[in-house]
Parts: sequence; structure tokens; C-alpha cells
Amino acid sequence: MAQIGVKEKSRTNQGIWKFFVFSAIGAFMFFVPVVIDGKSSIMLDHIVTWLQNNIAGALPYYALIVILSGAIYPFVTGTWKKSAVDIVFSIFKVIGLIVGIMLVFNFGPAWLFDPDMGPFLLNKLVIPVGLLVPIGAIFLALLVSYGLLEFIGVLLQPIMRPIWKTPGRSAIDAVASFVGSYSLGLLITNRVYKEGKYTAKEAAIIATGFSTVSATFMVVVAKTLDLMSIWNLYFWVTLVVTFIVTAITVHLWPLKFIKDEYYEGAVPQPEVKPDGKRFSAAWQEAVTVVSKSPSFLQNISTNLRDGLVMAMAILPSILSIGLLGLVLAEYTPVFDWIGYLFYPFTALVQLPEPMLIAKASALGIAEMFLPAALVVESALIVKFVIAVVSVSSIIFFSAVVPCIVSTEIPISIPKLVVIWLQRVILTILIVTPIAYVLL
Repeated sequence: MAQIGVKEKSRTNQGIWKFFVFSAIGAFMFFVPVVIDGKSSIMLDHIVTWLQNNIAGALPYYALIVILSGAIYPFVTGTWKKSAVDIVFSIFKVIGLIVGIMLVFNFGPAWLFDPDMGPFLLNKLVIPVGLLVPIGAIFLALLVSYGLLEFIGVLLQPIMRPIWKTPGRSAIDAVASFVGSYSLGLLITNRVYKEGKYTAKEAAIIATGFSTVSATFMVVVAKTLDLMSIWNLYFWVTLVVTFIVTAITVHLWPLKFIKDEYYEGAVPQPEVKPDGKRFSAAWQEAVTVVSKSPSFLQNISTNLRDGLVMAMAILPSILSIGLLGLVLAEYTPVFDWIGYLFYPFTALVQLPEPMLIAKASALGIAEMFLPAALVVESALIVKFVIAVVSVSSIIFFSAVVPCIVSTEIPISIPKLVVIWLQRVILTILIVTPIAYVLL
């Protein structure tokens, strides 16, 4: 029996090199700046930049194919009629396809071709996102699939409950959401909630506090605002600020008053602390994940497919909801009015162009890329603050809201809007002094 146990352990440890090699490659692609042609940036950005420079003529047509696929996908799968929210967003995707066809084939109203309207959305957001999400998904597969997140998660368990009012196991969920994607994070959160491992309150905190856009989307924001030269500073400040904001919002309405009840019909499974030393438990968790990990090619193909599906869902929304947001910002005072909610705070922390920052922050409720559109010509500190606010605010209607609403997590759209307001205000107050010190 002892010999069988040794053999089993040997077999489990056999692929542990994947933890070190694949995790290191994933980390390198996302976090290590490399100088190529005089430009310092991460390798993922260099790859996308090379594609944009060398096959520029083909990219609008590639983006249009992705948009077309995204527009028809809900109707092919039948998901368009699941709820009123799904119906509305499926219609918006069709509108996004129509806008995409007009932009690529150069016909339509003159206002659509204003450089800050359709061309901005297509060239600065749609095409980079269409490239970054699938390519980034390949390297995210290396970063998140071979035990690194689980290893970090177990080590972070002692601080999760005191600070964020969630179980230790949510550390994995939180890091996966931030580094991976909100759709991945919400998928994990909803599944764990339905299994009885999270209460309704814990699931709501995780969904609205950690399920932000992935590192690949942050690259798009950083590229748009010319922040890639300080990418690591931007990434880590955003991560820290996002988690600080979440630690505060758990003490505010509505999150504070969501009931600590388990999913109806689920068997409650409260968390059990790991036996023995925490580092050993974290390492064992990583070893277990590595031993169960799929083959390299299967993992890459699965994540590439997921990345393409995510790009299909997002690109039409950028061209419909994103365009609607820009039109409202340009031709109506809607976002000026909403911006007045944030103006006292942008003025309080003495940011330059406080009204512009307030208006840009307000735009984030429609689409997380839109705030960047308003401040591309602004000072570095303005761009940095808006880049952080875009990610830390988490809630936006073009993608995250329908994702949350489609889960079983009991949180309504009005409550999501309140949480968005809280997060924007808190982020502005917290990140501005950090930016003044570091920039």
C-alpha cells in the first residue's frame, strides 16, 4: 500500500514543472516590459502592435466577421429570449453590426465618421480588443490554469474574511476575476454560490467587487491613453485600489444588507481551514490543479475559443452602446448631469480639468472604454486616474451588467447602479493622491 501511495504521489508531482514554466511564461507575457524598436512594453502589446502594423488592411474585415458572429450568436443559440435584458442586448448587438458595416464600407451619416465617433471606436477600441482578447486568452491560459492562482488563493485566505467579508476560497475567485476576466469570475462565482459554498451576500460582494475586466482589456485602455510605458505601475495600482474600494463598499448599502443566505436547495458548505502549515496547503493545492490540468493544446484551444466568444459578445456592444454613449456625451448634457455627481470629489482632490474627469467617469456606466475617449489629449495624471477609474468601477452596461443579471446572484440593476456610483467616488478619492505621489 505504501508503495502505491509513493507511486501516486510521484505521478502527481510528475507535471509540477508546468506550474513553474507555464506560469512564468504567462507572467512574462503580461508583466515583464521588453524594449522592441525603442518602445518599452509587455510582449502581448508588442504582438498586437506588430499585427496592427503589418496586416492593417485586413483587420477591419476581421473585426467585422467577429461582430457579425457576435450579433447572430444569441439567435443561433436561443439565448436572446432568456430574459428582457437578453432581448435588449441582443438588439443592441444587431445595431452594432449595422454600425460596423457602415464604418468598414464607408457609408452612412456624416456625424458617424467624425474622428472622435465611429473611427475612434473602430480603430482605437474594436480592432485592438478584437486582437487582444483572443491572443491574451492564450497566454491567460498559461497564467491561470497551472496552479498559480490556487497557490496565491490559499496564501491569501487569512485576510479575505476580515477585510472583504468573503471566505478564503474567494481569494482564488477574486484573483481569477481580476487577472482573467469578469465572465470567468462570474461563472466561477455563480457556480460556487449554487453549490452552497458562498452565501448570497458573499456572491454579490465577489461579483461587484472583483469581477472587473481582465489584464488584456487594461492593455487596451493603457494603449489608448499612452500609458504602456508605465504599464506595471498602472496594473498594480489598479489592482490595489480596486481591492481597497471593495473593502469599503462591503460596509455600505446595498451590499451590507444583502442576506447571508445560501442558494435555495443547495447544501451549505462553510469553508474549512486547511490542515497544517498554510504554505504546504497552498503548494498541495497547486500540485492538485497541475495534476488535473488538461493537455497544453487542449488548454490553449479551449481558452482561445472562450476568448473569441468573449470578443464576439463585446465588439458589437462597443459599436452600439459605446456609440450611444459617445453621441449622448457629444450632443446632449446627459453625462454632464451625471458628471455633476462626481465633480465635488474631482474638485476636492484638486485634479486638473475636474469637470472633464467627472464627465469621463460618468461615461463608464455605459462602456468601460468610453472614459478614455474623453481624456486622450489630457495631462498624464488625468489619464492615469481615468484609466484606474475605468477598471475599478467594475459595473458597466455593455457587458458586466447583463452578465451579472443572467446569474442567480440576487442583486438588481438599481442596486448595481448605486454600487457603481460608490465605486467611482471612492476610486477618485483613493487613486488621486497615489497618482500625485507616483507620477
